[in-house]
Amino acid sequence: MTSVSPNAQLDWDAEGRPHSRVFDDVYFSDQSGLEETRYVFLEQNRLRERFAALKPGERLVIGETGFGTGLNFLCAWQLFEQHACADARLHFISVEKYPLTHADLQRALALWPQLQPFAARLLAQYHAIHPGFQRLLLDSGRVTLTLLIGDAMEQLPQLDAQVDAWFLDGFAPAKNPDMWTAELFAELARLAAPGSTISTFTSTGWVRRLINAAGFKMKRTPGIGHKWEILRGEFLGWPADTAAPAPIKPWFARPAPVYGERSALVIGGGLAGCTTAASLAARGWRVQLLERHAGLAEEASGNPQGVLYLKLSAHGTALSQLILSGFGHTRRLLEHLHRGVDWDGCGVLQLAFNAKEAERQAQLAAAFSPTLLHVLDPAQAQARAGVALEHGGLFFPEGGWVHPPALCEWQARHPLIEVLQHRDVLALQQVQGQWQALDGDTVLASASVVVLAGAAEIKRFPASAELPLKRIRGQITRLPQTVASQALATVVCAEGYVAPPRLGEHTLGASFDFKSDDLAPTHAEHLGNLDMLREISEDLTQRLNADQLPVEQLQGRAAFRCTSPDYLPIVGPLAERGAFDQAYAALRKDARQIPATACPWLDGLYINSGHGSRGLVTAPLCAELLAAWLDNEPLPLPRSVAEACHPNRFALRTLIRGSGAS
Repeated sequence: MTSVSPNAQLDWDAEGRPHSRVFDDVYFSDQSGLEETRYVFLEQNRLRERFAALKPGERLVIGETGFGTGLNFLCAWQLFEQHACADARLHFISVEKYPLTHADLQRALALWPQLQPFAARLLAQYHAIHPGFQRLLLDSGRVTLTLLIGDAMEQLPQLDAQVDAWFLDGFAPAKNPDMWTAELFAELARLAAPGSTISTFTSTGWVRRLINAAGFKMKRTPGIGHKWEILRGEFLGWPADTAAPAPIKPWFARPAPVYGERSALVIGGGLAGCTTAASLAARGWRVQLLERHAGLAEEASGNPQGVLYLKLSAHGTALSQLILSGFGHTRRLLEHLHRGVDWDGCGVLQLAFNAKEAERQAQLAAAFSPTLLHVLDPAQAQARAGVALEHGGLFFPEGGWVHPPALCEWQARHPLIEVLQHRDVLALQQVQGQWQALDGDTVLASASVVVLAGAAEIKRFPASAELPLKRIRGQITRLPQTVASQALATVVCAEGYVAPPRLGEHTLGASFDFKSDDLAPTHAEHLGNLDMLREISEDLTQRLNADQLPVEQLQGRAAFRCTSPDYLPIVGPLAERGAFDQAYAALRKDARQIPATACPWLDGLYINSGHGSRGLVTAPLCAELLAAWLDNEPLPLPRSVAEACHPNRFALRTLIRGSGAS
């Protein structure tokens, strides 16, 4: 079960400094937290010289135990901005069990006016910080902050990264011994890049001995302020007398990085394609975005209003973890768009329309923090929605609605992205290390990498034809707002959903049709959507005069969602299926075998598809996951979740089923 991760409980002293109630300890030195951070963490890890030495396209990865007020991160970012070249990147990963609320973080960071420009940018993105991996993109993606919210020994073992410098900054060992264990230091060693450095404010002998035993060489060095001595060190390598960590299975290992020209074709101009293009462009890739229609977001991403909400499990499944991380990531991206026209964080109310749904909601309310979701009784739900309701339900205060085309167009606006419309890619071929997109004999575009992001249309290409994607038709109905319907204050969902008005219209939907291939809107499905509206609220139905509207005058659109059998998206590098089956044929006899054969990747061919009706929540973060595969950088999701989304999972299951294993 996903644990509720409460926020930090703080007291504030007479000078306005925060103090942890749980650990009875200060967040930074009473004398000068800023000087201590710069001396203990930046100087001992030689960050000034290392930032200055970064070449265009290179990055430095810093890992930290204890994000706290973000002081170390902001100081590192400031130093990076002062000394790194414009095309270098900083990736900062920090674990934090008790994140500060937005208000507390703002109050704490007000103590450091010299960091104000950086603090302001952090606070603008510091929203929806919930358990698990939470990615924040800062400075147009040049600086990436990945917060691992939860217990360090639950989060760090799931991290897939190579860390160049470690900041050990939990509360003091005497106050918080869980952050200073041999198990934790073994995780730091597992994640350490060759030559990784490490520093900490403590010089306690047993801490030094435990870090040394994990494979680091620690030295005492003069301290600062009231600290006589501190520790700094370097990673020498995994200790010979300790069992090595289990290697990553070859079918989930990283393909060789792309050397030479960093150019990519992204096929499909919906949410998956536009967000993939943006994630690659932020890393310096030159991207051609190919769309067969006249504009972006013409298919499933083209609805006037999509709902940003979380369909979660109380049991911490891979899908639930992806949704929780993806929701936060999308919610932060929306801060860049025009509120009220492009999106609105009006909240989402999921009605408890029967006993089974009410029981599911009670389990979720017990498993998650009330800042993410909480139960409302019928009177509270009605007050929140602004219209009469028969049921209470689960309220997501950070949810809302989004105009997906606006998100797509904003993502595709990067100067390194060229949008190519009316390009219907019918075939792909690789010629001298370059992928070519073809329409008959015409070469539409070419690049070193190609990403298939065209929903179920990717099945037209032989390399992805066997992926089990299915199309589900969905139709929405657009209803003109009335004076009375403007009272609707939040998105309300039951079997379908209805959103507050955008530009004079409410969006109502969406139907599910597994059989039809026809995209012409039908009267029958408009009537079905109106039935869903009545189930949500008879009062709202009347306010909209929905029963008086002639069905032939109803406006709407239909599109295909594209989903996989396990409802997880399909994201990552593609292998050659025949060669894969041959390389890992031993799995047919024994599913526990791990042949040491390298995966037969189709060099430079990747996929981002299968987002179903959750694309708003999953596609932008999956674009970051895909870029991390391509750029060999820290994954933005737990390793187990990335593997659960990997294209190879289906070929693997087919082989293992042949062995009789479950």
